[in-house]
Amino acid sequence: MGLFNRKAAPATAAPAEPIAQVTLPDGCTYTISRIVDVLGDSCPRPQLMTKKALNEAISGAVIEVRVDNPTSMEALPTVMAAVNGTHLATVKADRYWRVFVCKN
Repeated sequence: MGLFNRKAAPATAAPAEPIAQVTLPDGCTYTISRIVDVLGDSCPRPQLMTKKALNEAISGAVIEVRVDNPTSMEALPTVMAAVNGTHLATVKADRYWRVFVCKN
């Protein structure tokens, strides 16, 4: 069992190839190297999973965090300085937010 009685996800290595490309509202295009899906989770899990993804990423890697909890979405940009990351943008999708962060 994992955090909050959820089954722990199997440990996997980061993908060797980029997942996708995204153009953010400022017009910049980035290559997404990892997606962190924390849909249905509340604080502090989204922040912890984002921190873990940033720790495992190489410098300059862009990570997409998918979150549907408003409090968690608002907290992610504010914790970036503490987890060696930079908030690039938050984009509203159909039923969740896509928070884009970059490892410093």
